[in-house]
Amino acid sequence: MRQRFEQQLNLGTHPISTVQFSLKSRDELPAILRGLQYIFITPSLNEKVFQLLEDTICKGKNKTGRKGMDLWHILVLAVVRHGLNTNWDRLEHMANQDALIRKILGVHSTAFQSVEFEFAYQSILDNVSQIDDTLLEKINQLVVESGHELLKKKDQKKIELEFKSDSYALETNVHFPTDLNLLWDSARKCLDTVALIKKETSIKGWRKSKCIRKTFKSKFRVTSQQVFAGKNEKQKKVAVTEYLRQARELQKRCEEIVKNVSTNTLKVAALMVVLQHYIDYVKKFSDQIERRLLKGETIPTAEKIYSIFEPHTEWISKGKKNKPVELGHLLLITTDQHQFICDYKIMVGEKDATQVKSLRDRLIKKFNHADFTSHSFDKGFWSKDNLEALTQSTVQHVVLPKRGKHNKEDKERENDKTFKALRNAHSAVESNINMLEHHGLNRCMDKGLSGYKRCVGLSVLAYNLHILGNVLLAQERQKARKEQSSLRQAA
Repeated sequence: MRQRFEQQLNLGTHPISTVQFSLKSRDELPAILRGLQYIFITPSLNEKVFQLLEDTICKGKNKTGRKGMDLWHILVLAVVRHGLNTNWDRLEHMANQDALIRKILGVHSTAFQSVEFEFAYQSILDNVSQIDDTLLEKINQLVVESGHELLKKKDQKKIELEFKSDSYALETNVHFPTDLNLLWDSARKCLDTVALIKKETSIKGWRKSKCIRKTFKSKFRVTSQQVFAGKNEKQKKVAVTEYLRQARELQKRCEEIVKNVSTNTLKVAALMVVLQHYIDYVKKFSDQIERRLLKGETIPTAEKIYSIFEPHTEWISKGKKNKPVELGHLLLITTDQHQFICDYKIMVGEKDATQVKSLRDRLIKKFNHADFTSHSFDKGFWSKDNLEALTQSTVQHVVLPKRGKHNKEDKERENDKTFKALRNAHSAVESNINMLEHHGLNRCMDKGLSGYKRCVGLSVLAYNLHILGNVLLAQERQKARKEQSSLRQAA
C-alpha cells in the first residue's frame, strides 16, 4: 500500500520546510531541491501534485499489502536523476549518502537516531518507472503556473507571456545502422535466445553455438570491409552472398526450434515468442541486403528500421554540418520570457511546419487567463497557412520568418522594429535547449517509446524546477541583502 509522505518529526529529524540552501552555490542541485521543497510546503500545490500522483500510481490498487515507496520519494528521486543527468547507480548512492537530498526526502537522521532509512537500487528503478508522460505533463503545468504567480507583478491583472518555439533532435541510445550490422544484431540475439531455450529444454544440435556465433561475426566484419572499403565489385557480391547464406541457414535452424520444441512451461513459451521476433528481423534484413546490394534496388524509407532494440527510432537529417544525421525523434519545446518550458511535444513522424496550429490550440487551452504578447519561430515552421492561423489568434506580435523569396509585403513585415527585436530575442530558446540537454535530454538512455516519453517529461520537470528554484533563491538573496543593508545602517 502506497501513501503520501507524512514526515514523522522525532528527535534529530530535520523538517523538510526548514531545510536551508546555500545562497552562494552555483550548482544546479540546490535550485532543483528548492523547487521540490516549494511543492512540499505550498499547501495548494502540494495537494494538486499528490492527487495526480495518487490517481496515476495508485489507480486500481487495493489499500492492503506491503508498504510501497512513498509518492514523495518517487517524485524526488526521479527529478534528481534527470536534474543531474546521472545513472541509477549514482542515484542510489546519493539517495543513501547525500545529506541535502535526504533532508528533502525527509529521512535524514542525526546521531540521535540509530536506524537509518535506506533506498535499494531495484526499488528506486521499479518505482520511478511507475510514472508516465501524461502525469508529468500535468505536474509540469502546475510548476509553470506557480512560477508565473511568483513572478507576477502586484498590479498586473493578467500574466503577459512571450513565447519562443523551436525543435531539436533528441537521440535514442542506438548505434549507427547499416543493413549488415542490423542483420548481425538480429542473428546474435537469435543465438542468445536459443542458449536460454537450451537451458530450459533438451534441444540438440547446438553444441557448437559459440563457434557459429564467432564464424558469423567474422563473416559480418569481412563483408562490411568489402562493402564499405573494397573496390572490387565481384568480391563484394561474393562476400555478401556468403554472409546471406549463413544468415538464412541460421534462420532455418531457429525456425525448426519454433516448430518442433514443445512449449510446456510459460518461460519456454515466452522465449519462443522472442525467438520468432528476432527470426522475423533476420528475414527482413536478409531480404533488404539482397535487394540493395545484389539487385541494386533502393529500399523505401517506410520499410526501413534503424534499430532492432529501439524500433521507433527515426532518421533525422536537419542539414547541420556537425551532425548531418541524428537518430531519434524531434522534440518541440516552447519557452517564455522567464525561461520556463510551457509546452513540449515529441514529434513521431512529424515535421516542424505541421505543428503550429495544434501548438497554438494547446497554449490557449493551458493559459487562457494570460495575454500572449508575442510568439516567435524560425524559418522551419513557415507556411502561409501557419502565418494566417497565428495572425488570427490572440497573439499580438507573430514572428514567423518566410523561407525563400520575399515580396513587398513580406519585406515590410520583417523589417518592422518589433519583428526584428523579437527575432533577435528568439535565439534565447537555443540556450534553453542547451540547458535541457544538460538535464538528461542529449541522448535518451531509457528503453522503448514509453521510456523515451517518460524521460522527456522528467527532464522537462527537472528543468522547470531548476528555473523555479532559481527564482526562489534569487528572492531569498534579495531579502538577505536588504537585511544586511538594514543592519549596516542601524550600526
